[in-house]
Amino acid sequence: MYFPVTRLRRLRYNGILRDMVSETSLSVDDFIMPLFVVEGKNIKNPIKSMPGNYQLSIDLLVEEVKSIRDLGIRSILLFGIPAVKDETGACACSTNSIVQRATIAIKKEISDIFIVADVCNCEYTTHGHCGTIVDNDVHNDLTLETLANQALTFAQAGADLIAPSDMMDGRVKVIREILDKNNYEKIPIMSYSAKYASAFYGPFRDAAESAPKFGNRATYQMNHKNSNEAMREIAFDIQEGADIVMVKPALSYLDIIHRAKNEFNIPIAAYNVSGEFSMVKAAAANGWIDEARITMEILTSIKRAGADIIISYHSVDAAKILNNK
Repeated sequence: MYFPVTRLRRLRYNGILRDMVSETSLSVDDFIMPLFVVEGKNIKNPIKSMPGNYQLSIDLLVEEVKSIRDLGIRSILLFGIPAVKDETGACACSTNSIVQRATIAIKKEISDIFIVADVCNCEYTTHGHCGTIVDNDVHNDLTLETLANQALTFAQAGADLIAPSDMMDGRVKVIREILDKNNYEKIPIMSYSAKYASAFYGPFRDAAESAPKFGNRATYQMNHKNSNEAMREIAFDIQEGADIVMVKPALSYLDIIHRAKNEFNIPIAAYNVSGEFSMVKAAAANGWIDEARITMEILTSIKRAGADIIISYHSVDAAKILNNK
């Protein structure tokens, strides 16, 4: 049927009806809030390029997680900034490392929070790359050893989900194997499967103090021009034991999220990254946009594209908006 018998605007005139026929809806259950933890006590370092986000010492991190949980957000993603870094990231593999101690402290105070531990070496290496350097490049197989050991100690500390973000070939396989061998077969893996070498990561590198000291990450993170390659990466990770796969960044890669959702019968996560977040904050600070409206529009677009899980620095703001509604 066509106009005038069919008038699609009939479904838009009334706000209640608009809500009833909405195809996509957001919930606080969709969100994971990323957090940054540092050594020391009573430390709350503002991240200048990410307004409203901080590097927090463990004591203040625990209080922040309580506030986040009170908003209804039930999951956080932890990134650690150690006091001393090394050449390989081995400093992240001890049960006494920063994220491991933070995990234990949080679980002691907030038992019903779901902790995702990011597995990578860029925050822990002196050179800022995601693994062990040989001949001015990240050596894939040597890096796998560090990643596996890091993942195991995260699980031992109480992490609920292991999230390798390094983009080394075979890392899901070695992490699954070491977890299973040590009786952590119940711990799921959320792999950063389609992680692109993106210009949107700049503010995160300030937050995590992880900018590479030389070169770039183009030899291991994905080429932003490619889509088929992302499907290959996702397929490999699923074969190796990934329970959830992630696309990162989100906004410029909504097509990848949508394609992954259509091609694979597996939960899809999307990371709404720091640069995407900071652009909204900067525009809002200048009065150029309605921050609340555009934030919800962005998050809804990610969900509409097919993401089941949204990792976003907007999570707290979005939860407040949803709760007020």
